[in-house]
Amino acid sequence: MLALCAGAFGQLKQPREAVLDRFLRYAKIDTQSKEDQETVPSTKKQFNLANLLAGELKALGVENVRVSEFAIVYGMIPGNLADNSKVPTIGFISHMDTSPAVSGENVNVVIHKNYQGGDIVLPNDKTQVITAEKNPDLKNLIGDDIITADGTTLLGSDDKAGISEIMTMIDILRENPQIKHGNIAIAFTPDEEVGGGIEKFDVAGFGAKYAYTVDGEELGSIDNETWSARSATVTFTGKSTHPGSAKGVMINSVYAVADFLGRFPKDMLPETTEGRVGFVHPYVGTLDVESSNVKILLRDYEIAGLDAKEALLKKMVAETQAKFPDVKIAIDVKQNYLNMKEVLKDIPQITDNAMEAARRAGLTPKITAARGGTDGSNLTFRGLPCPDLFTGGHNFHGKLEWNSRKGLEKSTETLVNLVQIWAEKK
Repeated sequence: MLALCAGAFGQLKQPREAVLDRFLRYAKIDTQSKEDQETVPSTKKQFNLANLLAGELKALGVENVRVSEFAIVYGMIPGNLADNSKVPTIGFISHMDTSPAVSGENVNVVIHKNYQGGDIVLPNDKTQVITAEKNPDLKNLIGDDIITADGTTLLGSDDKAGISEIMTMIDILRENPQIKHGNIAIAFTPDEEVGGGIEKFDVAGFGAKYAYTVDGEELGSIDNETWSARSATVTFTGKSTHPGSAKGVMINSVYAVADFLGRFPKDMLPETTEGRVGFVHPYVGTLDVESSNVKILLRDYEIAGLDAKEALLKKMVAETQAKFPDVKIAIDVKQNYLNMKEVLKDIPQITDNAMEAARRAGLTPKITAARGGTDGSNLTFRGLPCPDLFTGGHNFHGKLEWNSRKGLEKSTETLVNLVQIWAEKK
């Protein structure tokens, strides 16, 4: 049960549906997005959750609810102040899709009740173990209920936890009209995991001055900084022919790919870096005699560091090209998003209010730099400053993903506190 209180109002009424129950319902809906699609959303099944959420928003009294042709759900909660114009409209955004990295179909959620410490073995694949050593936040959740999948899929806490928390906040506000707040804009987006969906976001129509993506991890962590990000595609072109008569004719691009991959510095990979150290990450590709390619992520908090990584890749390409002169090698680098701190550092009240909201929920907030990106990165540079709030989740994009009852409930409580704080500071 949410430990909700509202100062002079005393104990608040509970939501009509608990945040955990909402999460369990949403997690069963397969919304996995897909790489390299030209349409938004990348998978039509994301509309299933979009349409469900639109119906639930209307049932909760949210106004101007609509689902765009791109499966973006929008809505507006009218403020209840004497003059709502004196408070900026605040937005909350979460994404509906789950990562293509691991199946999100037939998710079987497991609740490990009254966790008492130690490793958590997932029941349907006992090789999948959430260890206490590699998940230090577990020690702060003794006695809590830990939420996982069964070991065969991801959980979908990224970001159905965020959706559940926003929806439950709306439910609480409807049940407790004494909670004062300004206008609140709501949006649920597709394709965050593969990029592209946020490009279709209607910033002007959304109607918020500031917003928060609810897509972060450990309780209390507030990201006001992300990577600056680029992506590179390196294409290797050879010549194919029948292997029985290939002598002097075949040019096998696969060997050039192997040489190129062998040149990546071991200390610049995601599996060997942490904190504020950026990386280069070859993450997917195709191999074929005539045409192969490798896709690479470039990440750094500083533009200079990103430039250095791009220069490194081009040097590696040149070295491989010199070794395999008959293979045509081309590199294409694209900008993905920029570090949102460049904007947010000049509007400190956005993160200050979020930290105060977390403190009121009994948490110890901390400003963190996400080793990743969010839809908020894009929106911040399109005129909607948008830091990222925690959801209580851990181990995104894999079968060891987990959250907790406390994670869901305290994140929800923080959102309720946050809308009140913005109203108080009018």
